[in-house]
Amino acid sequence: MVDLLQSIIPPALFFSAPLIFTALGGVFSERSGVVNIGLEGLMVMGAFVGVVFNLTFADTLGMWTPWVSILVAMIVSAIFSLIHAVASVTFRADQVVSGVAINFLALGLGVFLTKQWYDKGQTDMVSKPFYTTDIKYLSDIPVLGPIFFQNIYLTSHLAIALAFVAWYVLYKTPFGLRLRAVGEHPMAADTNGISVYKMRYIAVVISGAMGGLGGSVFALTIALNFSHATIVGQGFMALAAVIFGKWHPLGAMGAALFFGFAQSLSVISAGIPLLEDVPQVFLLIAPYVLTILALAGFIGRAEAPKANGIPYIKGSR
Repeated sequence: MVDLLQSIIPPALFFSAPLIFTALGGVFSERSGVVNIGLEGLMVMGAFVGVVFNLTFADTLGMWTPWVSILVAMIVSAIFSLIHAVASVTFRADQVVSGVAINFLALGLGVFLTKQWYDKGQTDMVSKPFYTTDIKYLSDIPVLGPIFFQNIYLTSHLAIALAFVAWYVLYKTPFGLRLRAVGEHPMAADTNGISVYKMRYIAVVISGAMGGLGGSVFALTIALNFSHATIVGQGFMALAAVIFGKWHPLGAMGAALFFGFAQSLSVISAGIPLLEDVPQVFLLIAPYVLTILALAGFIGRAEAPKANGIPYIKGSR
């Protein structure tokens, strides 16, 4: 039984981490009232920057390369997300259209620069990706140690820790209260002296940073290079996790873990008796089918923040 869990849980956590990071960014953005369809594009930008930085500075930074790479990817994606913030908050553009534009822009820019710099359709493979590791002391715990703390990516535990940090920030701090107020009733928040525009800008930039983190972690643990097909639908799965998780950080984490498990099925199927004879193609499409089924079953009962997707015009009712 322990061996079975050890073959299921680490890969599920491994595939879930990028989705958790990105979904948390989506929760912040949508809780403030800004729909962010652009999570896919933010992940693409994070993956591109993370891989290019890693390839460029691998010799200089050594073992710190992947960690610095994801930090730089977060900063660049946060800046990139300002395009969505300016369009949807300041100019009150349609948030869905703006998000779709972010997706196309990020992919086009990434592929164009890859072609310019590497003279081919994809980058070289990174030499300093994240590696699995055993967490000292914790890996020695009977039963739980081998399942959760042996041969694990540190990014998986970082993702789960950040979900709890996001929950604390949103539900236990004045900042979180203001952010949620702006997404539920911006006019009341404005009347109480909270700057709706400022809070929405901050939320979109946070979603940009988290999307960049998700994309770069995906690139440096799973893909190991950048091409037009590096991030295929991951951002949309993260968006689905936001909705499935009812716009709550821990709910989004749970949904992302579920989708990550679905993605890992094609990798772990050989070790699971029930899945041994299932054709590979069914396991490959499983994450997307399960995403649709999950949303079809739960979206009716999940209520979005009331002002989500509605541009705020100061002084209007």
